[in-house]
Amino acid sequence: MTSEAPRSVRGDLAALRIDRSTPPRPHGGRGRWIAVIAVGVVLLVASAAVVWWTYSAPITVQVAYAQSSDPGTAAGPAPTLAGSGYLVTGDKYISIGVRVAGRIDAYLVDESDRVVKGQPLVRLDDRDYQAALMRNEAKLRRAEANIGLRKKEHERLRSLRRLGVAAQADLDVKENELRVAEADAAEVRAEVTTAKIDLDDTLLRAPTDGVILAKLKEAGEIAVPGGFAGSGDLIRMANLDDLRAEVDVNETNLSRVSLGQTVEVVPDAFPDRRYAAKVVKLYPQVNRQKGTLKVEAKIDQHDSLLRPDMSVRIHFFADAEPVEAGSGSPVVLAPRAALHQEGSEAFVWIVTDGAVRRQSVKTGMDMGDRVIIDEGLLGGEMLVVGDVAGLSAGRAVVTSSE
Repeated sequence: MTSEAPRSVRGDLAALRIDRSTPPRPHGGRGRWIAVIAVGVVLLVASAAVVWWTYSAPITVQVAYAQSSDPGTAAGPAPTLAGSGYLVTGDKYISIGVRVAGRIDAYLVDESDRVVKGQPLVRLDDRDYQAALMRNEAKLRRAEANIGLRKKEHERLRSLRRLGVAAQADLDVKENELRVAEADAAEVRAEVTTAKIDLDDTLLRAPTDGVILAKLKEAGEIAVPGGFAGSGDLIRMANLDDLRAEVDVNETNLSRVSLGQTVEVVPDAFPDRRYAAKVVKLYPQVNRQKGTLKVEAKIDQHDSLLRPDMSVRIHFFADAEPVEAGSGSPVVLAPRAALHQEGSEAFVWIVTDGAVRRQSVKTGMDMGDRVIIDEGLLGGEMLVVGDVAGLSAGRAVVTSSE
């Protein structure tokens, strides 16, 4: 037992001894780490360059200018009110239906055709009405022939009465028969007139000059007079010579509207087109439910771009008033597309020396595609229009006019 203990201690010490004969491990792992770190640095520098270029390179933006009226020797018409409405005609729409029943033989016009008063529009099958006219004309010839016979009998009996060979009672009978024959003939003449009118009404004609808006039935269908909710109508047309903009004005703004007032009409479909108009009609009754009054403004000169039922913006203007030089304040108008909203703050981006700056503004009356700026702009500023991603104060931009 004594000899085994020292051997065990010597074995443990031998296990702890470093073996100097084992060759050292190569340092290749450290080189790979250095390469990975180098690639990471390159990628980081490249990403920083991309970010720098993204946020510092000039952005191409669309611009428009804020406009200002000149408060010089005379002030131009000042906008006082604006609203949305529709285009209508002075006679509204003319629905043409049949007065007599019949099968639709043919349409003689098509949608969008311009027609003149009295021009044929629709032809019905008129064979029944031609036959009715011929039948009544034959009855009239028979009635007129009967009148001729009754006249001869009356003249003959009157001669006999003068000679004293005929009784007065017989003469009275003949006079009555003549009057009855004449009445029958008058009745048949009225029937002939009615038949002619019915035959003429199988051809529908334009009651006025205008444009065909719609054909409401098809050839071959049966057309009947009247009907419910205009079901007997065949054609709808409108007189476009009297084109008007119709708008509902809130009763609280009625003091700003008057007959003969200057109006500007801007179609939603063509916002760059503006048409001068005059207020020609104020309806006599306010709509109780909506609290509005319907107003119509007649367009002075219109073109083929304007069509009934188009959506439009109507701008009402106050009359021009002379002012002393320097005494008036300009009215500044900015494009609606240049306005931005952040919470309760309205602002615009102004381009100055190739860079943008943010400008808070206070907006006034809505003028359709433009808005009156009460505070923040003087007029003539170059404004960025539309939503542009990446804009910030001081960002370089390249401008492109609309």
